[in-house]
Amino acid sequence: MPYWRLSGFYLLYFAALGALIPYWGLYLKSRGFDAIAIGELMALLMATKIIAPNIWGWIADHTGRRMAIVRIASLLAFFIFIGVFWVDGFWPLALVMVCFSFFWNASLPQFEAVTLSHLVGRVRYYSRIRLWGSIGFILSVAGLGMILDSQNAAIIPPVVLCLYFLIWLMSLAVPEKSAAMHTHESISLGQLLRQPAVLAFLAAAFFMQMGHGAYYTFYSIYLSDHGYTSTVIGRLWALGVVAEVLIFIVMHRLLNRFSARQVLMASLLLASLRWVLIGNFPDTLWLMLFAQVLHAATFGTFHAAAMHLVHHYFRGRHQGRGQALYSSLSFGAGGAVGSLYSGFLWSAAGPAVTYGVSAVVSLLAFGLVWKWVGSPDICEEM
Repeated sequence: MPYWRLSGFYLLYFAALGALIPYWGLYLKSRGFDAIAIGELMALLMATKIIAPNIWGWIADHTGRRMAIVRIASLLAFFIFIGVFWVDGFWPLALVMVCFSFFWNASLPQFEAVTLSHLVGRVRYYSRIRLWGSIGFILSVAGLGMILDSQNAAIIPPVVLCLYFLIWLMSLAVPEKSAAMHTHESISLGQLLRQPAVLAFLAAAFFMQMGHGAYYTFYSIYLSDHGYTSTVIGRLWALGVVAEVLIFIVMHRLLNRFSARQVLMASLLLASLRWVLIGNFPDTLWLMLFAQVLHAATFGTFHAAAMHLVHHYFRGRHQGRGQALYSSLSFGAGGAVGSLYSGFLWSAAGPAVTYGVSAVVSLLAFGLVWKWVGSPDICEEM
């Protein structure tokens, strides 16, 4: 298994994410966009995850060349992102963001499928590879936060561009790996998607990421408005991901002891608590620190358990589209809807109400998992 090559790709991919997501709102604000426009632009960034992973997933499942898709998509994302330096105004920037994110968002679901194929029989150890993505995010978000205390937000696009180029270089080193075939693959994708457990799981993933919309779009702006420096903001982001790394290290033990269903439900309850704390106590540092530690649940445990369920529900030739559906419905549709409504609510009702809605949708997701998602013995199957 090419552990370090897989881990290196995750490290660079999420380092780019750590430079883009926490600080892109600040960059857009520095270019004169208001809260509604920022919410709309961030929603476009997420919305391409609805379409792109499914198109590329279909191609990957029919060609079996997942890494070729990752390499092409990474290179095109790099070239198109250069347009950020040249365009001005809402619609030209929106067009560049849609185009580069269409290819950028194609990469990760297919790379996840490649990683799981390399881990056949040992999928519960996925988190040990994925944690390097979290480390990349930490290094990026903390380092860029310190730089932004002495530099203006114009430094953000060059950093992101360099990371995109490194992602493409790393993709060249990762070998192809086809998914294992299964005897029960006569079940069509449509039949899979009509199963209540699968529908409930995907809906819960949608609502979980919808709840993150205000966090990804406005958290840095929110803290800045309450007097936090860029260095402290970067460290708070990094703290959340440090907690995520620590939980990834022990995740295989948690999934040996608890079912994926139990892990998802606990994650969703803690997500609701996290959004209430952030929305109501921004000036109480120790509560904000605790809320960031809860990122271990709202992303770490939830995503690791979700990946096990995706691999359980979508086998063999359905693996690429299963990863794509999970990505597009959660990080894509859920993230886009969350960013969009948070932009309007932020202006109309304020942060407390916006994060309150995030808490409510997390509880809704909890209800879906509790009612319909079963408890397959995933660790034995993997």
